[in-house]
Amino acid sequence: MSEKQAGIQEVLELAPVVPVLVIDDAATAVPLARALVAGGLKAIEVTFRTAAALESIRAIAAEVEGAVVGAGTVLTADQVSQAVSAGCRFMVSPGASPGLIAAVADCPVPLLPGSASASEAMTLLEQGYTFQKFFPAEPAGGAAYLKSLASPLAAIRFCPTGGISRDTAGRYLALPNVICVGGSWVAPADKVAAGAWNEIEDLARDAAGIKA
Repeated sequence: MSEKQAGIQEVLELAPVVPVLVIDDAATAVPLARALVAGGLKAIEVTFRTAAALESIRAIAAEVEGAVVGAGTVLTADQVSQAVSAGCRFMVSPGASPGLIAAVADCPVPLLPGSASASEAMTLLEQGYTFQKFFPAEPAGGAAYLKSLASPLAAIRFCPTGGISRDTAGRYLALPNVICVGGSWVAPADKVAAGAWNEIEDLARDAAGIKA
């Protein structure tokens, strides 16, 4: 593994599922993260899709024992700097633009860059990225597509994300080139809004026990 991804394998091996969170209200971040960690999902991705993302990352990093919080949907150099300053432990991007790759060249926090084709995956591999996000997983070909990459691109392990559900997670996790999956089903928006933390903890516990 490249030094630029030092520590990412340990994060991705914490549980079979990494929750992918879109947090609208930063006040929900800490109790949500605590519920996920209590259920066994310690690696938590908070996406840069809302105005509350940065504050949420900062709060989880500071207040939730056991949480390994990451910044998702990282697209720009500014977001890299903001995420690192907020205390994130890993970053995730949907793709891998030249500007983003340059921005993380000397970054102390590892990036899980996204790829959706063999060519994109090979390009990232040439730059030392042996762990990649496969996104958007279901629209891009699903588990069957990833299975077809396992032999020719044996050096890469993927975290597929995008459209994966509780029912489909197992078929991805059964693949030799999949280290974990990303999913949002463990934190449904209605349960977050209702503060149903016990129910979210139960969903997390179920996800943490998914077997290939």
